[in-house]
Amino acid sequence: MSNTTKQGLEASLKRMMLKKPLDKITIRDITEDCGVGRMAFYYHFKDIYDLVEWSCVEDASRALQGKKTYDTWHEGLLQIFEAVLENKPFILNAYRCISRDQMENFLFKLTYDLIRGVVDEQSQGVEITEEDKTFIAEFYKYSFVGILLDWIKQGMSTDYRIIAEKISTTMHGNVSNSIQNFARGSRDFTDQGR
Repeated sequence: MSNTTKQGLEASLKRMMLKKPLDKITIRDITEDCGVGRMAFYYHFKDIYDLVEWSCVEDASRALQGKKTYDTWHEGLLQIFEAVLENKPFILNAYRCISRDQMENFLFKLTYDLIRGVVDEQSQGVEITEEDKTFIAEFYKYSFVGILLDWIKQGMSTDYRIIAEKISTTMHGNVSNSIQNFARGSRDFTDQGR
């Protein structure tokens, strides 16, 4: 029941955002459209922005199921673009009404797991710290989110498949190289300390 209510609130929010800007939508608008009380909303979300974030993360999680390996991450990347494009009115409305920091945070949550899955897979059997794996995943996360934000800012007019292909070409082999460089750097640093 709980997830059904959350999904109903999400659907109501998305319907409302087709009619008016996010900053003009009230919790009352959403709950009346959804047919639930205000307390049901507050049981699940602290405010509308919390619902927006949950919606974005849920959409991405569905898109990324099983796509967090080196062999499938390109497909996962495409599916993130597709999930954003499928929700274009929702995303553009949110982009115009919330701060860039909030939008970045939503997108960071969407992409970090995808990239971290690849880093974890590629670092199996390599001596590398969790801190270094996190750094590598965050480095690529920031790159991807910057490109995704530019695409959204430009109205999502460029073919996302071309962008995804360019990202894949740029990153091809680089995650593995980064892992090896960190592992080597760690050994070199240890050797210098002796």
